[in-house]
Amino acid sequence: MSRGKKLDLFIGADFDDGWQEIQTPKKSKNSSAILEPAKHFLVFKREKRRGKVVTLVGEFHLKKEDANAVLKHLKKKLGCGGTYKEYWMEFQGEVQHKLRELLTQEGFRFKK
Repeated sequence: MSRGKKLDLFIGADFDDGWQEIQTPKKSKNSSAILEPAKHFLVFKREKRRGKVVTLVGEFHLKKEDANAVLKHLKKKLGCGGTYKEYWMEFQGEVQHKLRELLTQEGFRFKK
């Protein structure tokens, strides 16, 4: 290649040829209503990720700050790691029985 001219390429659609950008709002299946702990009906799930057991509990309808505060308290009591993603709390290990006791002390309820 010579050092003189740069190659100018344009790849893409031209909006003048009848193309339109369609913007539809994402529909969230989770309601954003904030509930008090007594009105929650939590469910446990157990998954394996990279050969390790992960306990999921949710769906929480709390403010993100409140959910992270509850998560921090629970992680300290359980002595394990965890995170809060998409209205669910994830904990490392199989901690369902201990977690149920701690959350009922906090005032949360569970589906049977």
